This record gives sequence, C-alpha cells and structure tokens, in this order.
Amino acid sequence: MKNNSSSNKIVQSGFWTNLFRSNSDISETEVLLHSIPLFKDFTQKELNGILSLVHTRNYANDEHIFFEGDPGIGMYIVLEGEVLIKRSLYKDINLALLTKGDFFGELALLDDEKRSASAIAKRDSKIAVIFKPDLDEFIDRFPKRGAQILKGINQILVTRLRKLNQDFISLYIKNLNAEVQNE
Repeated sequence: MKNNSSSNKIVQSGFWTNLFRSNSDISETEVLLHSIPLFKDFTQKELNGILSLVHTRNYANDEHIFFEGDPGIGMYIVLEGEVLIKRSLYKDINLALLTKGDFFGELALLDDEKRSASAIAKRDSKIAVIFKPDLDEFIDRFPKRGAQILKGINQILVTRLRKLNQDFISLYIKNLNAEVQNE
C-alpha cells in the first residue's frame, strides 16, 4: 500500500495484494472447501492435498474473472465478495449472483469446452481457483478421492439439470395458460 500525499487516500496495489497469501487465508479456504460437496468427506491430509492446488486472486469491482467463450481452465470459489454470472444473447442475461462459499466453472473440470457464460466481480472480491491440470494430477495420484470428486460434480450437475427441467416445465405451463387465455 502507498500513501497518496495529495489526498491522504490509501491506494491498494493489486500486484502486492495478489502476490501474498497469509495462513489465515488458507484456513478460511479450508473451511469453505469442506462446505463444498466435492470435498466435504476428505480427511485433513487429503484436504491439504487439495489446498496445495488452490490459487487465490483479488478482483476489483466489475473486473472479469473470465469471459464467455474463454477456454474453461478451472473451478472457482468465492472467498469474499460477489460474482455475477451472465450470458450474452441478443442482450445480457444475468444467470446468478454468487457470494461467499459459492462455486462456479466446475464444468471445466470435466471437459475442454469454452465457457458458456461470463463471470464478473460485482464488488471487490477474493476468488480461489483450482486449475484442471492440477486436479487431473491429483485424481491420477488419488483415484479413490478423484472418483469422489467426479461423483460430486455429477451430483451438482444432476441437481442443476433437474432444476432447469422444473423451470422449463413451469415456463411451458405458464405459456400454455397464456395461450388458452388469449383464445
């Protein structure tokens, strides 16, 4: 941090903020990892292995974490702040507003497809990421836990797909009712 003498305002340097991570950050990340279904049953040793893969970065308000169409390179976890997930069609569509403990981008851990939406910090935010190549190596070294991680991702995707199906049926019925009323 440096002191700007003309206004006595403290300016925070993103470079130095993103370079260092304190032990308290690690324990906070550990608690959040335990709350994610993928890692909730891990032993401390196994969790330490995952923690060694975690990278953290601070994002400023309105800074993109990734853009729709970018290669999917990892899964992200909101440690602090808020992240907006949005998709661009003929206009921007806000899909979700995520807060501390939420995670996103987990599809990148399964395939090599491009991002289907953009992620943008909506406040100053601290985000953790687990990169796919690092997780793939972990899975190769610990296949039993790797299978648990993949099963956890599968559970998340199934839950989201069921919710999407439910939303689709609700919209379909609403549309049918509107058509009947217009006849």
